[in-house]
Amino acid sequence: MGKETTDWQTLKRIFKLTDPFKKRFYITLCLGIVLATIAPIRPILIEDAIDKNIVQQTGIGLEYICLLIFINILLEFVIRYIFTLQSAVLGQSIMKYLRTKLFNHVSNLKVSYFDKTPVGITITRTINDIEAINNIFSEGIIAIITDVLTLIFVIGCMFAIDWKLTLVCLTTFPFMIWATYVFKEKVRVSFHTVREKVAQLNAFVQERISGMRIIQIFNAQDREFKKFEKINYEHYKANDKSVLYFSIFFPFVEIVLAVSMALMLWFGSKIVLEETANIGIFAAFIMYLNMAFRPLRMLADKFNTLQMGIIAAERVFKLLDNQEKNEDQGRIEKESFDGSIEFKNVSFAYKEDEYVLNNISFKIEAGKTLALVGATGSGKSSITNLFNRFYEINKGEILIDDINIYDYSLENLRSAFAYVLQDVFLFSGSILDNITLKNPTIDKAKVIEAAKLVGAHDFIMDLPNGYDYNVQERGATLSVGQRQLLSFIRALVYDPAILVLDEATSSVDTESELLIQQAIAKLIENRTAIVVAHRLSTIQNADKIIVLQKGNIIEEGTHQTLMNTSNGYYKNLYEMQFANIH
Repeated sequence: MGKETTDWQTLKRIFKLTDPFKKRFYITLCLGIVLATIAPIRPILIEDAIDKNIVQQTGIGLEYICLLIFINILLEFVIRYIFTLQSAVLGQSIMKYLRTKLFNHVSNLKVSYFDKTPVGITITRTINDIEAINNIFSEGIIAIITDVLTLIFVIGCMFAIDWKLTLVCLTTFPFMIWATYVFKEKVRVSFHTVREKVAQLNAFVQERISGMRIIQIFNAQDREFKKFEKINYEHYKANDKSVLYFSIFFPFVEIVLAVSMALMLWFGSKIVLEETANIGIFAAFIMYLNMAFRPLRMLADKFNTLQMGIIAAERVFKLLDNQEKNEDQGRIEKESFDGSIEFKNVSFAYKEDEYVLNNISFKIEAGKTLALVGATGSGKSSITNLFNRFYEINKGEILIDDINIYDYSLENLRSAFAYVLQDVFLFSGSILDNITLKNPTIDKAKVIEAAKLVGAHDFIMDLPNGYDYNVQERGATLSVGQRQLLSFIRALVYDPAILVLDEATSSVDTESELLIQQAIAKLIENRTAIVVAHRLSTIQNADKIIVLQKGNIIEEGTHQTLMNTSNGYYKNLYEMQFANIH
């Protein structure tokens, strides 16, 4: 499929975006057509005034013609104002609609999409690329239609006045059209590269700023700066090429216009001297040539605005066409869950045929605690990612309350779970908002009650403004232990039937760990708990412990049962940790 075909298909999809705003789109288009017809009238009036009133020195009707010219200018001003306003509002409306649609789409993509796509790329699609699509409507397609119609009407008027003089003036037009085409194609390639480099810059800067602490800890500022300098230079070179094309094209247009003017004066003076035309034709044709070249000069720029928008739209539509979503065909909607979980011969791979879980089977009764133990990469976190379909299993089935997870609606299934992770993510905003995630069904009284239950109320009240304290981005102003306690409150206020604790104490100090252990004890009361832990001292009271190795279950039982296993993996690991403590 050729590039032109692809561009046309993309353009058709872009036009489909106007469907919710058809009335405004058609009004703007009609205003553009009216503008194209108004402007060519003025040179005719001026030619008439010169030939009939000034040259003949009669002055009869001059005031009337001047009034018509004034009305023409005023009418063009009013219509152009409304046209510019309507096209800008149309662009903004489409941008708002598309950005909302894209954000909603991205919010529902599988976690695997975010695993392999840099955050900066998605930000570029949602912000920069949609801004370029806005320019298609505010500065691109409708303006191009208006300019093309203006050009047609202007040339039509020129032929009506004197077709021979028009042909002479237009002898330079083929050069102009050729230059416009070459310029458009060159800048299209250049702008395509610019879009790629902008996305790379956004991804690089976002990642480095997020990891600035690590960069500074390891004195990597100079190395990262050199990487940034390289990407930034590539972006500069891509822009530099487009600037070069602009700097060649616009002077060329002025030269072509000057040559057309010279030809018009040469041939025009001949026909005036031969008395086959009047002197007013000079004024009319000077205006018409400017009117004809202005759209041509601007068309190249607008075509590139259009091209940039098409390139951006291709990227946005590619993301919108990404169907890496969890299929949501389940119809079961439970009001409350008991919380029993069963894995039946479950196998799972992040990449095809590279299994990280092999034929896993286990069952945990409602209200019981299951602990997952194993070395890094053994499959512990992979199991926790499968309960609520963050990832889809390859083989087997998972049952919640003896019902296959695919039979539940996705929203209903996920309402049964709450996660407390090792790396707690907090958003910019108040503590209260970070706990409730602005859920209107959770009031402040419930939050305070939960905070008291997990022992976090006192530290929150010691902060300036208490529950209204702004934690800043990622909770930078709070300690690891404090962030962890907030994640416990967040889980508790959502009152899940099943709680997943993924190494929730591995990054905190001993004092914080004791507080967090007390919070965990409160948190898992009367609910099913899945605990992933490196510190085996935290899971001794679990109802069942499963030991994993390379995606296989190698041991399972209670703490006491596993400790009685001669030369068992769990026993050796526990004794090694216990020896390190002492």
